[in-house]
Amino acid sequence: MVKGSRYLAACRREPVDRPPIWVMRQAGRYLPEYRAVRARAGSFLALCRNPELAAEVTLQPVRRFGFDAAIVFSDILLPLAPLGLHFAFPEQGGPRLAERLATPESWAAVTLPPDDSGTHFVAEAVARARAALPSEVALIGFCGAPWTLASYVVEGGTSRDHARVRAALHRHPEAFGRLLDVLAEAMGRYLRQQVEAGADAVMVFDSWAGTLAAPEYARSVLPSLTRLLGAVADRAVPRTLYLGGGAHLLPLASSIPCEVVAVDWRTDLAAAARAVGAKAVQGNLDPAVLLAGPAATAQAARAMLAESPERGYIVNLGHGILPETPLESVHALLAAVRGTA
Repeated sequence: MVKGSRYLAACRREPVDRPPIWVMRQAGRYLPEYRAVRARAGSFLALCRNPELAAEVTLQPVRRFGFDAAIVFSDILLPLAPLGLHFAFPEQGGPRLAERLATPESWAAVTLPPDDSGTHFVAEAVARARAALPSEVALIGFCGAPWTLASYVVEGGTSRDHARVRAALHRHPEAFGRLLDVLAEAMGRYLRQQVEAGADAVMVFDSWAGTLAAPEYARSVLPSLTRLLGAVADRAVPRTLYLGGGAHLLPLASSIPCEVVAVDWRTDLAAAARAVGAKAVQGNLDPAVLLAGPAATAQAARAMLAESPERGYIVNLGHGILPETPLESVHALLAAVRGTA
């Protein structure tokens, strides 16, 4: 049971004593304690599938830094396995699908699983983490957005230009739209599963949103995204949408059913706050700044805070924290936010 959560209050644009802070990928390789658990697990996938260990690494950054929120340790591609889409996670090179789905026939073969047992380990990790977290620290569940997931599926993994998936969208719009709908339905169920297990808020990562022009995003992607976000509309949990490279999409924010819009470091924070209107904003320090050390981090953080809205603001990075980030830089960021730097 969450009581007095600074993070949840900011999501709802309620008054807070200071902006809440957490960072994307805060449970990760920059932490020595994470590396120890990861070595024990044997592989990234084994760690994700072990609820006890996944809950442990979820808690680690909160213990070390006192973040205002935790995010369950998982990956956006894991809930695709019950749909028959099994990604490999090699040590180098990013996730890969054995055979990319390049045709409408292959997209039509992607069907919903009969139940949510294929992601039970995530729900158990959520429940374990929620039980162990301090009452004022919110727990965030998450998933990938339909467009971003479809990109991985059609490209077969990460991509430099996303040309194949963008071409697929134009070549077979109806069939591709059905794929997006299936992904939206599956991820909606997955978010509900996490909320039922104890997640206090949810976040949808549209990491590749910026690869589409705004009119195309509105026409082809927004319907399925709206369906996904609507799946937890009745659960009274704040919903955050991350728009990677999506500064040009901010004018659409008012029509998207979410409470918080998260932006990357390429987006002007003050302009984002104006564009989203009554929604809260999350972001958006460049993760690379932390590599420059504590002094540079503190300076950049203070500049970011000066541009932030007075109400409805969550401090975060504009992308996931980098594995080589010095711990001293994270402490400097926290000190700037807490007013002790």
